[in-house]
Amino acid sequence: MSYHRILVPVDDSPLSDAAVKHAVDVAKAFNSSVTVMSVVAVDPFVGVDFYKVAPAVTEHLFEAETNAEAHLKKISDIFSSNGIETNTKIIREEPTAIGILNIADEVNADLIIMGSHGRSGLKKLVLGSVAQKMLAESPVPVLIIKA
Repeated sequence: MSYHRILVPVDDSPLSDAAVKHAVDVAKAFNSSVTVMSVVAVDPFVGVDFYKVAPAVTEHLFEAETNAEAHLKKISDIFSSNGIETNTKIIREEPTAIGILNIADEVNADLIIMGSHGRSGLKKLVLGSVAQKMLAESPVPVLIIKA
């Protein structure tokens, strides 16, 4: 099997850094292109008047998006310096797993490489697990990099 288009969802955690390192190796081995993405999610419990009611939160989201763009640029440079064709994407206002699946479909990814916090028990039940959702719902292989 060969992987031509790899999707690497990232945040600013050390787990994402580990996933990027693995993705560089896989992309080099298969001469793959890479899309690096991040999700800037809006709280789904907030109503339509969110931007009018909560300017401080809105400012926080704009700052988060700016930080995500800078982080994606830094990661894109890592791939580029290794001779790997790279694109970046930011998804807004979606749950993380849905955003990742949508981008995977959009870029026709044939592999997803991502980090996982490896939560279990009550933490997993309360906080959920994006990695678990990806494993359950992704139509393409998912390589999970754990701490």
